[in-house]
Amino acid sequence: MRFIIVGAGGLGSVVGGFLARAGEDVTLVGRPKHMEAISANGLKISGIYGEHLVTENLTTITHPDQAVGEFDYMILLTKAKGSKVALEESACLKGRVSTLFSLQNGIGKEQTLQAWDRPEMVIGASTIEGGVLLEPGHVMAGLTTPVTAYFGELDGGVTPRIEALTDAFTRAGFGTRSVEDINQVLWEKVMQIGTASGWSVTTLGLPLVFAQGLATREGGEAYVALAKDFLKVYKAMGYEPQNYYAPMGQFKEFDSLSFEESVDMMMKVGEMFAKRAGEEGEKEGRTSMHQDLTRRRKMEVDEILKPYVDKATELGVDIPVLRQVYRIATVQNHLLEE
Repeated sequence: MRFIIVGAGGLGSVVGGFLARAGEDVTLVGRPKHMEAISANGLKISGIYGEHLVTENLTTITHPDQAVGEFDYMILLTKAKGSKVALEESACLKGRVSTLFSLQNGIGKEQTLQAWDRPEMVIGASTIEGGVLLEPGHVMAGLTTPVTAYFGELDGGVTPRIEALTDAFTRAGFGTRSVEDINQVLWEKVMQIGTASGWSVTTLGLPLVFAQGLATREGGEAYVALAKDFLKVYKAMGYEPQNYYAPMGQFKEFDSLSFEESVDMMMKVGEMFAKRAGEEGEKEGRTSMHQDLTRRRKMEVDEILKPYVDKATELGVDIPVLRQVYRIATVQNHLLEE
């Protein structure tokens, strides 16, 4: 099958690289220096999957108008704030793409894609994979879970195009599953990354990484307090936690354990991550939002935190911790824009 990945930075290159390694035809659309380095020397992928150099089945371009032919799947993987420009630049691909999906963070990305072209092209997709661009031509895969990617039709169900995509990602080495209700996965993923990201940017200092803060008693308490606010909204929507991204997602446990038991559990998770982290992992063990903060880039606050804040207002759910985290992160964003 043919894939085109618009926004092939860290994560896009990890996904595209492993799809190409599995035999899929992949076109990466990314920044000139990164694309030039891949074209000249291949794509180097390091991190949790080991060391790989991908040289076959990869085409690198710097603008969608350089893409040749038709594509079975188009993946949007820019930062959410870059979606508008990316889709405008990708207008030349309309009529040449069969299925379209986004692996970005946040709620509402599917509706953005449906407004770009025929709504029936768009499917639901979610992943917890982490990828960091270390230097042009070299990316690090820094995070995965036993099941790390989910696909499904937005109106429910599993169709042949979902099954084919699930098979491709599985052969690429990603734990992948087709699901009947992809919308629940999307909301639970936002709960997961919203807890981790909101906690990181309001609890950790700039030099610290995820495991360091979570392994402390106070860090664990702050994490669980925020998680339980997210969980109140999620359950008010009619969902029961599934821990789609276990062991990262601990929401079944948060729902049944006491506060102190939950804190003890998360401290052990922090200690586990600290032991697993190698030298590169220690340096890059941050959520995407925390990375943006450390680099003084605008964070995806409205895409990750605001959907739950808005839903809590709509449903009348009291979320004092989440609201305070949202306020702090929003202030940080305003300052980053100055």
